[in-house]
Formats: sequence, structure tokens, C-alpha cells
Amino acid sequence: MPGGRLPLRIFEPRYLAMVRNCLKQNAGFGVCLIKEGAEVGPTPLIFPFGILIEIIDWDRDDSGLFLIVTQGVRKFRTISTTVDDSGVMIGEVELLPLEQKTAIPARYSELAELLHRALESVGPLLDYTEADFTDAVWVGGRLVELLPMATEYRHELLAIDDPLQRLDALLTFIHAHHD
Repeated sequence: MPGGRLPLRIFEPRYLAMVRNCLKQNAGFGVCLIKEGAEVGPTPLIFPFGILIEIIDWDRDDSGLFLIVTQGVRKFRTISTTVDDSGVMIGEVELLPLEQKTAIPARYSELAELLHRALESVGPLLDYTEADFTDAVWVGGRLVELLPMATEYRHELLAIDDPLQRLDALLTFIHAHHD
């Protein structure tokens, strides 16, 4: 989700080349959830919404692998895809409007508290120094990333463009799975 962080260890040759290219061009890459099929081999069927990702920190280990930290920048809708010679999926996408910061109404305070506890349990793996537990966009995005849920439902939540509607769906999900 936009604003979300994800540390990655890049070891496949096709992704090593992609990351090197992104770093040279100061460019990001897109990430979509896989709907059906494997990541390798024939073109997997992906969900249409994804996230433009930027590399915010990187290092290389002694074996040449990239250790990168990525951050979600913006949602997009996939229009078409192809696979290049190295096996990396290339897509034509439509960038979607950025969601505007939205104050969390009191009825969602339990979601902000749940996120706070979840991030404490993750520890320094996800260093959110700019955490904003008062912003519905930020809280909803982090919960979509962290809560255990089916891939299809995670994509449904990503596709929602109203942060309060996303919080409603998350509240319903939590009550249905934890009562």
C-alpha cells in the first residue's frame, strides 16, 4: 500500500538486473498480487491493482545480493502486461489519484490501537519513524499489509479508494475473525 515499507532480499538474476536498472535510473517498479499461476514460468495472472514502489535504501551483501528497503508510492491499475526476455513482467498502467490524509473518526480508534500493537511486535523490521496513527489512509494501509487475510480480500481492500470505507471493511473483517 502507499506509504508501506518492505525490506527485500533480491537474489534472482532477473530481479538483480531490474534493481540495478532501477537504481541507475532512479526509478521504481510495480508490484501486483498474483491471482493465479506461479511467479516464474508462463505469465501469471495478476490482480489489476498494484503499487508503484520506490527503493528507499539498499546495500549489497558479500555474495552480491541486493538488500533493499522499498516504500509504496502510489496505486495503479494494470492495463496490459508482457514478459521481457529475462522473465520480468512489464506492464502498462494507469496511475491512480493519491488518497488524501483523512482524520480517523473515534469509531475506528480500535484499529489504530491494533496497528500500534502489531507494529510493536514487528519491531525494527519496519521502521515507521513517520507513523501517523491519526490518518485513516496510513492506518488502513498498514493494516491491509500486516493482517493475515486471503489474497483476494487484500486486493479488494487495495481497490477501495475511500480510506474510511477501507476502515469500515477492516473493522468488519476484524470483528468477523476475532469475535
